[in-house]
Amino acid sequence: MVRACRIAAVLFDFDGTLTCPGALDFGAIRQEIDCPPDRPVLEFIQAMDSVEALRRAHRILEAHEMAAAALSEPAPGAESLVRRLIAHRIPCGILTRNSRRAVERALENFPHLEPDIFSVLITRDTPVAPKPSGDGVHLAAAHFGVPVEEVLVVGDFVFDIEAGHRAGAVTAHVGGNPPFACHYAVDSLAQLWEAIRLDVALPPGKLPNDLLERFLAEFQTPDPSLVIPPGIGQDTAAVDTGDADTLVLTSDPITFVTTHIGHYAVLVNANDMATAGAVPRWLLTTLLFPPGITAGEIHQVFSDLTGVCRANDIVLCGGHTEITDAVSRPVVNGTMIGTVMRGHLIDKRQIRTGDRLLLTKAIAVEGTAIIAGEFAGELQRRGLPETVLARARDLAQAISVLPEAAVCRDHAGVSALHDVTEGGLATAARELASAGRCGLRLFVDRIPFFDETLQICSLMGIDPMGLIGSGSLLICCRPEEAGSLCRQLAAAGIRATDIGEITEAESGIQAEAEGRAVTWPGFDVDEITRLFGRPL
Repeated sequence: MVRACRIAAVLFDFDGTLTCPGALDFGAIRQEIDCPPDRPVLEFIQAMDSVEALRRAHRILEAHEMAAAALSEPAPGAESLVRRLIAHRIPCGILTRNSRRAVERALENFPHLEPDIFSVLITRDTPVAPKPSGDGVHLAAAHFGVPVEEVLVVGDFVFDIEAGHRAGAVTAHVGGNPPFACHYAVDSLAQLWEAIRLDVALPPGKLPNDLLERFLAEFQTPDPSLVIPPGIGQDTAAVDTGDADTLVLTSDPITFVTTHIGHYAVLVNANDMATAGAVPRWLLTTLLFPPGITAGEIHQVFSDLTGVCRANDIVLCGGHTEITDAVSRPVVNGTMIGTVMRGHLIDKRQIRTGDRLLLTKAIAVEGTAIIAGEFAGELQRRGLPETVLARARDLAQAISVLPEAAVCRDHAGVSALHDVTEGGLATAARELASAGRCGLRLFVDRIPFFDETLQICSLMGIDPMGLIGSGSLLICCRPEEAGSLCRQLAAAGIRATDIGEITEAESGIQAEAEGRAVTWPGFDVDEITRLFGRPL
């Protein structure tokens, strides 16, 4: 079976594909209009010589279709699949031999889909040759604004697949293995997403964790010197070189900011280093700038990098700088190396059931500062006071977790540290649970927020729980040591809040608010990506 390389839009057949099969009785229709069993109904009707017979046949067909439409139900998985595709910015349409009236009536029985969610609705009333012609697929591709070879045609009948083939589109058959060639064959729509997922364009942001986990499992090479191998929620790698110190490595890019990007690049990588209990020592950077950049602007990035490195005793020891049209704004990727004494490495696999979960400062520190810097004019137009904007920008000075990590490094009760980064606290909690092979019980009403964060997120229509959050450190601590650790952090001027506890892995993530169970939020991409590239 040939696999498609890219899917940019999806065109569904209707009866038997988006709806449960069997609603329309073609046997009864054939009998009433005297259609032979080996002739397609529409083609038989269109070939009628008598105008009166033609009109009668259309009335009979329409009556059967409307009756079936009133009784039709969504196929299992249809509504959730369409919603998921739309969420991934993949437009959906319908290509059917039914009448428009019948389709619109049937869609009234789809409780979780609005009819206008479909960008294109091509029926037999549309002035285009019906399936198995490929004309409808070409028309849909033009409406979608995508090449026809990137349209996926989904159906349960040979006419659907033939129409896709004739147009040069990608095809998927629903209902088991078909007796004809197609790109995908699934038993139901519920299976289609996983079948096509590798061929769908990904949204901006980190690779989804489940895909990353799958790829890592496939491509990892065992090496006994690798103390902490790559994995979901692992901020760093650790290598045993046989010396007194263990080598700790991390790499992170900065892609969202343009102002003081060097400042962010150093501290975000140093934060990862600190979660392993390591001291950041050396930094390599790859700097990519868009055409039109000036030498003075590049010099400013170098100045930021060297200034923050010197302040934290980190050696900027090399890298690469390039102007390229591969990027539309500056990108800095940092690779940092540090050391930790043998036996002092903080490893998330040391987490135990019953450990307390602490959070330093408040959530979305980095995201608040970035939005305040990148969207200052828009925030002011929406009514944010200048004093609040200034305080939000100043949070850029609080994205380092090195001070709290230094306190934790010397505290015997600490079992794990995790830096809250892309995807915010919502994603960080899941990453921690994955890396620690544990469950979490979280108290949502204890989670601290900066007032500036709440105001900015409200004005911009985003959720702070899914907003990039460097500056907050998740700390797992033995329960009997949690009180003393909080006191030591407070003495260092660092706020720490107990927001939950570690549970058995089978428990998953359990969230509570005011004593009642609530749903822990999930975000496919960081909330900040919704602001870049959308009209404001």
